[in-house]
Parts: sequence; structure tokens; C-alpha cells
Amino acid sequence: MNIKEKLTALNAAKAIPLVLAIIAVLNSYYIVIEGHVGVIKRFGEAMHQENPGLHFKIPFIETVEMIEVRTRKNAEKMASSTKEQMPVTIEVSVNWTVNKEAALDLFKKYGGLTQFEQRILDPRFRSATKDTIPQFEAEQLIQDRASAIQGIERRLAEEMGGFPVVVDNIQIENIVLPQKYINSIEIKQTEKNLAAAEEHKLERQRLEALRAVNTADAKAKGILKVAEAEAQSILLKGKAEAQAIEAKAKALKNNPLIVKLTEAQAWDGKLPSTMMGDGAMPIMDIRGKK
Repeated sequence: MNIKEKLTALNAAKAIPLVLAIIAVLNSYYIVIEGHVGVIKRFGEAMHQENPGLHFKIPFIETVEMIEVRTRKNAEKMASSTKEQMPVTIEVSVNWTVNKEAALDLFKKYGGLTQFEQRILDPRFRSATKDTIPQFEAEQLIQDRASAIQGIERRLAEEMGGFPVVVDNIQIENIVLPQKYINSIEIKQTEKNLAAAEEHKLERQRLEALRAVNTADAKAKGILKVAEAEAQSILLKGKAEAQAIEAKAKALKNNPLIVKLTEAQAWDGKLPSTMMGDGAMPIMDIRGKK
């Protein structure tokens, strides 16, 4: 080995500790991002957990496993049956969140989120769904999904009661029923629509007939009111005239001079042209006058 090679080897030997020091520095810190906690493992054993931020660890001895503590969503598509034994394919989803304080315990028991989903959450979610769906008829599932969702939530809450997670917001994403049943539902709905339209038509006719009756009744009442008013007017006029005649008769009876006054007022100023006595015959002059 010549001098140049010896110098190169010597420089390489000096550089190795520097490189190792740089690597050790780079491996001595870690950052936990928001929505996660860091589980610190020492030779593979989970020791403690750290919150988001900058932290330090022992290089080459300690490693960090990130556990997400934000809400996660699991979706399942499964075959089941309705209350009337009709086959149905249903798609459901569930949101779940790891308790932040229990992330270390979850990691120790189940090895991480993926293992927890596969071993614990998903089987219980499928079981709760398959136990709930057969309690409802197909038409109920279509028209009232909320009741089925509540049933799944109750069952899953019971199943997951002892685990360090929170499950909520279960949704029935899709329901696939046999095509024959869908066709029968469409026919039934069409018949309902036609019946509703006919009922509406009959109700409208009834209202129109009632309106016509009310109009005729109002007209009849109007005519009756007019007749009553006319009769009342005639009655009042007759009563007034009778009262006037009665008053006049009383006045004549109590004062004979009024009779003379009435005759005088009615006289035209001419004297009678004939005068007859008892048993006399009237004589009329029929000669022409010049």
C-alpha cells in the first residue's frame, strides 16, 4: 500500500465517526404531527406515548410508531336478509375514533390501528349489522333507514363498550334488493299515486258541489230577505194608513164642524141644477141652446 492509499484509508477512518455522529443526531429527534400521538418503542417494547410536537429519543435504540387519533371511517358491504326472508345486499359505514389517552394501551394489546380494525372493529360491525337488518321488512328499510341505523348503533355500542374507542355516525350507504321486489314496489307506488289522484278528484268534485249548494243557499236566503223586507214594508205602510184613517175618524167624530169644513173645501162653487120634492119627476130641458 503506497502513501496515497494510506492517507485515503486514514481519512476514511476519521470520517466514519463523523458520519455516525451525524446519523445519531438525525435519529435523536422526531416530530409528532397533529391528529396523532407517538408511541415510543425501545427494542420493540412500547414504553410511553407523546403528543404532537418536537421530541427527542435515544438513537438506534428507540423508534416511534404514529397512532392516528382523528376520526376514521370504515365501510362494509355484506349480504343479509330482511324480516320476510328476502335477500338483500347492504353497504354500511361507521366513524370511529381512538381515545387519545388510551393509544398506548391499544398499541400494546392490538399492535396498531389496522390490526384493531381487522380483529376487533370490523367483525363486530358486521355482526351488529347482520343482527339488526333481519328485524326490518324490505319496505321499512327503504322508507325508514333511521330506525335501522339506530338499531345498528345500539348493538355496536354494546359490542364495543370495553374498548378504548368511540364509534358513531353509522350510515346505510346503499340497499340492493331483488329486481322483482323493486318492480312490485314501483307498481304498488303507481297504484297509490293513481288512488291518491282519484281521491283528490273526488274531493274536488265534492267541494265544487258544496260550493254550488252554498251559492244556491245564499241566493235563496237573499231572495227570502228581499221578500221579508217587502212584506215588512207593506205591513208598515198598511199599519200607517190604518192609523191615519183611525185618527181621522176620531177627529171627525169629536168635531162635526170638520165635516162641514171638508164639504166646503170640496164644493166647486156651483148650485144644483135640479130640485125635486117628494114624488116629483124630474124635467130635463133637451132643447138646443142658441
